[in-house]
Amino acid sequence: MVRSYQNFIGIDIGKFKNVVAVHKQKNAVEFDNNTSGWQQLCQKFSDILPNSLVTLENTGKYELGLSHFLIDKNITVHRANTRKVKSFILSHGTLAKSDKSDARALAQYGFERHRTLSLFVPTSEKQSTLVALCQRRDDITQMRTQEKCRLEAPENDHIRESCQKTIEFFNSQIDELNNTIQRIIDESHELQEHQKILKTVPGIGKKLSQDFLCLIPELGYLNRREVASLAGVAPHPRESGKAVGYRRIIGGRSNVRKKLFTAAMSTARSKSVLGAFYSKLVESGKKKMVAITALMRKIIVIANARLKEAINLHTLTTVAEIG
Repeated sequence: MVRSYQNFIGIDIGKFKNVVAVHKQKNAVEFDNNTSGWQQLCQKFSDILPNSLVTLENTGKYELGLSHFLIDKNITVHRANTRKVKSFILSHGTLAKSDKSDARALAQYGFERHRTLSLFVPTSEKQSTLVALCQRRDDITQMRTQEKCRLEAPENDHIRESCQKTIEFFNSQIDELNNTIQRIIDESHELQEHQKILKTVPGIGKKLSQDFLCLIPELGYLNRREVASLAGVAPHPRESGKAVGYRRIIGGRSNVRKKLFTAAMSTARSKSVLGAFYSKLVESGKKKMVAITALMRKIIVIANARLKEAINLHTLTTVAEIG
């Protein structure tokens, strides 16, 4: 059953400011992106918020506080995919770009697409912590890579020594974050069992299993096409008339795709079943990058299938025990 809304509100998210617009109203109002600003927003629109769909752009970070604040007040929220909203704006022939026009476009987007939009459901505190820790570890890993590049051509011995000390510090921070992530996983029997299952898939070790549990909590609840699309490894056709181009991967979670690529490169050189799968593709004439992409898709699909099987088995066992 599709929920009906009386009003549609769009919010353009900024690091420090949010711009709010209501569908079919020209005026847009600006609020601070903090608790005080969120409270002012709710007071300003208190008469329409309970029956509204709030559509805000998914920045990946700056909208989360407001999203949770609105959800706590039982206000319906949709976090819109930035790429889809951009295409939506262009489809209307709008070339102007401003915070106010974006807020109005988000309100219009919510109005026209509300029947098919998924609603924001907050993750658990534990899952949010895991995501934050994983992202922080990846940030430090990237900084360590940059520092290693500087170490390859230092200007003098002082710079070399500074780079070495910085790399050592980054190493200790990464180890500490890895240990913290693993400790949180071990505290949950469910996550612990899921990690064991994931590690049975060729190409998935301790670190990648941690990444999957942190970054793809939906794993085990999707079908093969959905999980491939979510991981950004689903092939999309490029056809027009008689012209048929290569299918390319696009969208999905880029951080997951990068980790899958690393795992696939390692698996391709192994003597596992998936290593043989890669070799067979190359021998049949597939380009190596195409074969690697197929291997990435294979890894995530198998991981999803094994987790789904375990979850279904657990559900059946629980039902049988209750019965």
